[in-house]
Amino acid sequence: MAIVFSGIQPSGMLTLGNYVGAIRRFVSYQEDHQCYFCIVNQHAITVPQKSDELRKNIRSLAAFYLAAGLRPEKAVLFVQSEVPAHAQLGWILQSLSYVGELERMTQYKDKARLQGNSIPTGLLTYPPLMAADILLYHTNIVPVGIDQKQHIELTRDLAERFNKRFEPIFTIPEIHTPKVGAKILSLQDPTKKMSKSDPNKQATITLLDTPNEIEKKIKRATTDSDTRIYYDPENKPGISNLLTIYSSLTNKPIREIEKEYEGKGYGHLKVDLADIVKETLSNLQEKYYNLIESSTLDDILDQGAEKANQVANRTLADVEYAMGLSRKKPND
Repeated sequence: MAIVFSGIQPSGMLTLGNYVGAIRRFVSYQEDHQCYFCIVNQHAITVPQKSDELRKNIRSLAAFYLAAGLRPEKAVLFVQSEVPAHAQLGWILQSLSYVGELERMTQYKDKARLQGNSIPTGLLTYPPLMAADILLYHTNIVPVGIDQKQHIELTRDLAERFNKRFEPIFTIPEIHTPKVGAKILSLQDPTKKMSKSDPNKQATITLLDTPNEIEKKIKRATTDSDTRIYYDPENKPGISNLLTIYSSLTNKPIREIEKEYEGKGYGHLKVDLADIVKETLSNLQEKYYNLIESSTLDDILDQGAEKANQVANRTLADVEYAMGLSRKKPND
């Protein structure tokens, strides 16, 4: 049985892109794999967060995981900061990282550009902590979107570097990206990823949008002057994005959807897609609201932290002994 790890930051309201590209796919792994799904709140503080909002977002994200079908008897759901080994191993891997390779990370360069001269150090050292998240659980599979592939490649490099320099403790993880839906794009600018931080609220569908909001956003989604409906990300990014969402939520191949709308206009596609999204999110929201204020949610997170700590602490103990940081061999 392979081990799967993945995590999402609790920063802002989740989007349809987060659901399609991440959470929805995670659920499918739990039947055949040992899964660890982490709310990576320590990554969230690489940019300023309001404490009350961060606490609220942690709880909200956990409720969405469960509403999407994650079952605690099948998968471990926990909060990153409740497992101290993440930060401890993150520092160790940071010590093994090179400044040059961290500065080459595309996400660092993009985010640092927005910070002017006051660039938080955490933006640079984010990848070693992400590597620690993954390596603590001897992860075989990391399901990620295309934008995170570079970080997973660095994780593999750091694991191999440690294994060669000290002892072969870490498992080298494999990257899994979906063929469809790996990256849902902005409804207003389909050259960009759909983002929860986008200032244009019409560009993003959030998981708690009302049916009326969903319908308006999809009807106003950017398309192009060519009225034919077919998949061509380079020349028709807007309509291709809508086809990707449609395919991801219905499990219909894009070619089948193209045939279904042959000879029809964009309006037909948008009306039908809005109905699909409204139905999907209505079911999700009903389960979410039943969980968000319940003690069940806290019980599940407490149990998840306990299970994660058991595994993470064993790995950290092996790492520290291999490096000479601990005086005693684990289990002595």
